[in-house]
Amino acid sequence: MNRFIAVASLFAAAQSFAAEPSANAQVDQKAAFERLKSLAGEWQGQAGAGTNAFPATVTYRLASGGSVVLETIMPGTPHEMLSIYHLDGGNLVMTHYCASANQPKMKLDTTASTKDELKFAFAGGTNLDPAKDGHMHAGALKFDGASLVADWTMWAGGKEQGHHVFNLKRASAAAAPAAPAAPAPAAKPAGKSAAAPQPKH
Repeated sequence: MNRFIAVASLFAAAQSFAAEPSANAQVDQKAAFERLKSLAGEWQGQAGAGTNAFPATVTYRLASGGSVVLETIMPGTPHEMLSIYHLDGGNLVMTHYCASANQPKMKLDTTASTKDELKFAFAGGTNLDPAKDGHMHAGALKFDGASLVADWTMWAGGKEQGHHVFNLKRASAAAAPAAPAAPAPAAKPAGKSAAAPQPKH
């Protein structure tokens, strides 16, 4: 009897394991881009931690017919920076336009990412030498309902120097574009009105 129970338990565990998606399954890049689109709106919270924490705002906006996502960090401040995400063929890529006047490029790391955490790896850039210049080298966006954690990895001298972490909550969602107004009905051309029938005498 005990042997039967043990075999049954092993069978059930095997079935459960087979039903679960593989931890190494690659994230679909188009689905990841759609997840990024869902961020459209304003997010508020704090950057850093402890005594170094400060209020932070990040906004996301769709542009170019929904083909790109524009991320603005600290809009309207001297520290404002912009990142642009888009699909390049089937690959999700981004360019970060840094206040340091360089532009690191990254692409989605499909093996390290999950549907709830998108991780981006360094893929080159402009106005920087990754072996010595300070730059944003990697990033991760972790989704948790109405919360978002953005973790950006800084490099200098060819090695990691620290992280800039933003803990954010949705402040407002982007308004859906208004539907185009229905065209007004065409006016009928003016014509001669029918002559009123004459009374018979």
